[in-house]
Amino acid sequence: MQVGQLLRQSVLKHAGSRPLCSSEPLISAVRGISSSPQQFAASGRAHTSSNTDTDVPKVLITGGFSYIVLKRFGKNNVILSDIRKPPIDVYHNGPFIFSDILDYKNLREIVVNNNISWLVHYSAVLSAVGESNVPLAKEVNITGLHNILDISTEHGLRVFVPSTIGAFGPSSPRDPTPELCVQRPRTIYGVSKVHAELMGEYYHHRYGLDFRCLRYPGIISADSQPGGGTTDYAVQIFHSAVKTGHFECNLRSDTRLPMMYIDDCLRATLEFLEAPADKLVSRTYNIHSMSFTPHDLTQEMQKLLPYLKVTYNVDPVRQAIADSWPMALEDSAARRDWGWKHEYDLPQLVQTMLTQIITNHKLAQVN
Repeated sequence: MQVGQLLRQSVLKHAGSRPLCSSEPLISAVRGISSSPQQFAASGRAHTSSNTDTDVPKVLITGGFSYIVLKRFGKNNVILSDIRKPPIDVYHNGPFIFSDILDYKNLREIVVNNNISWLVHYSAVLSAVGESNVPLAKEVNITGLHNILDISTEHGLRVFVPSTIGAFGPSSPRDPTPELCVQRPRTIYGVSKVHAELMGEYYHHRYGLDFRCLRYPGIISADSQPGGGTTDYAVQIFHSAVKTGHFECNLRSDTRLPMMYIDDCLRATLEFLEAPADKLVSRTYNIHSMSFTPHDLTQEMQKLLPYLKVTYNVDPVRQAIADSWPMALEDSAARRDWGWKHEYDLPQLVQTMLTQIITNHKLAQVN
């Protein structure tokens, strides 16, 4: 299950309670032809939306099958979109429509016809996949972003575009990595994320676009399968542990990376989306929860699954990517400006993940 679908679920769960108080985004391989960029008003400012902060927003989520926002604002107010046919349960939990982010005209029609006021943009090609298909990554991650920003500016939308630890590079401070520092990533995925951060902030200052961006750590969820990200080992290890008792890791045992459980990620996203604009000193924030190595994770899992065996077969491409990324993110600004606070640490993560995956595995065997 992708981040977008989980976001939809979270919104449904919290419907009617204001204010509210869970990775690299998963790949949505979109293709198409982009239209010309939209021309803006002569004033250079975005058209203002009729929605106010007290209105229930109409939300479009690109590139995700996730339910967190539906539970927050009601299923009829959240539209999921992708170019792929979703699981059947998606159709039962609210609107789903076909949308190709590279088709400017189609995307614009969706925004206008559905009175969209928030756009949550998860469509992306991830790090390892991007290195094997750079043209696709450029098309989806950069051209698609330009369409999102132009349409959001034209129609006065609040737009959320996730970034990640991939936006940093080997010259960045790594432990911890501050919000403002040299970035210079060495993957097309990372370059596209820095591009998204800077373009979004430019549109905010130039056109008044309500752009918001969080740099996610690696995101761990029992409902998602690896989607081509360098941090995906921390998801696959749980599935392999339950199914076979053995996992072959493609990173070195001492590779420390920042991680976050999906519930913290989704809650942070919603809290950030709902934060009053005047509270946001920045438009791009780090968020952090925990950092661990494959060895740390294995030891914690072995407390509950002592038979688990982990071996290592290092993938040089993924290892080089991981070695250029932060070991931890410094996130004091998010905690100060809009009250971010994580809930899950490593022991809680392991307990929750194993409980969910074992339960799902048993249900699958029965069916």
